[in-house]
Amino acid sequence: MKKTNYISKTHLTNTSKKIPKPPWIKVKAPQSSSVFKTKDIVKQFNLNTVCEEAACPNIGECWNNKHATFMILGRVCTRKCTFCNIASGIPNTLDENEPEKIARAVNALNLKHVVITSVDRDDLEDGGANQFASCINKIRELNKEITIEILTPDFQRKKNAIDIIINAMPDVFNHNLETIPRLYKDIRRGASYLHSLSLLKTIKEKGNIWTKSGLMVGLGETISEVYEVISTMRNYSIDFLTVGQYLQPTIGHQKLVKYYSPEEFKLIEDMAWDLGFKMVSCSPLTRSSYHADEHFSMLRKANA
Repeated sequence: MKKTNYISKTHLTNTSKKIPKPPWIKVKAPQSSSVFKTKDIVKQFNLNTVCEEAACPNIGECWNNKHATFMILGRVCTRKCTFCNIASGIPNTLDENEPEKIARAVNALNLKHVVITSVDRDDLEDGGANQFASCINKIRELNKEITIEILTPDFQRKKNAIDIIINAMPDVFNHNLETIPRLYKDIRRGASYLHSLSLLKTIKEKGNIWTKSGLMVGLGETISEVYEVISTMRNYSIDFLTVGQYLQPTIGHQKLVKYYSPEEFKLIEDMAWDLGFKMVSCSPLTRSSYHADEHFSMLRKANA
């Protein structure tokens, strides 16, 4: 495939000024009856969702379609990434009944594709890998037709965690790189860029599982750095790329440097397709699980 010199086309500049939110970022508040029904089901089973905990801008659209991304292993993360809205501190006690409740909620929502994520649990010997595996197994006990996508922590220094995940055979394994290597120490504290890449590569090579990863933009990176990271992702055989706009949750979180325009997102999307990704979701409101069911269906059909 012919390579395009994207780097010469544009350079994304930084600014120290407070930036007004552009119109393409604004979304409607969740108000429909389907939204409240989804909320009731989540509450009925006493579950957590990343939609709520991370203040996702797409919650209205997704919950209107009864698509909720479940967050397991509690509501408190053992790390403190500066971009993240999820609480950090002393983690919750592990709920042994959580996998059963997740499976029943998935069934109640009549989901055909489900996304399960978690907080980081550095306190657990397996980093939470067994809880992910149990959720996968319980869902399949109720309905083998449901496809399952997991968005996991990095499982650093967690013995056998990768094998536990591979043996559970999720349909999609997602682990986000989040940002460029230069910004890791400030933004993704406690994580390792190379370890995260290695995790994704190992899952692909040992498990033959679809792999997915994502970036936030607007944190001070340049277009050259974005291109370098997504090129590396593809070299590590990552199948599915997501790129979305970073939205600063509060004044105490990592500072927003730039809102990317829809045209700039299209430029990044074109880069990704040219690099050979099998599926790309790239837009201001893209998040890891945004339209995940539709995208996975398209991915399978295109690569059948």
